[in-house]
Amino acid sequence: MVLLENDSFLTELTRLFQKCRTSGSVVITLKKYDGRTKPVPKKGHPESFEPADNKCLIRASDGKKKISTVVSTKEVIKFQMAYSNLLRAHIDGLKKKDKKSKSKKTKAT
Repeated sequence: MVLLENDSFLTELTRLFQKCRTSGSVVITLKKYDGRTKPVPKKGHPESFEPADNKCLIRASDGKKKISTVVSTKEVIKFQMAYSNLLRAHIDGLKKKDKKSKSKKTKAT
């Protein structure tokens, strides 16, 4: 997995969307990131770890290529605006809902 800067992550994400436009999918995950690189220790060995800043870890993958970035609270507004514009531009590849399956279920009951 490649950890990128925020701007380069958005450009690579654009490339992933364009690559998977005709076939395939892009999986995006977001989670809180506290800066740890090692797992949480067991109960017998308590460790006092206080994160200095709340961060968000964003990962994207098309099954072959994985990219990720860490967004701090200072940059979250700027990143969120650019990220939402990117999603709006590339979200049109969703499949339409089949209306026939809904009418068959109501007739069967």
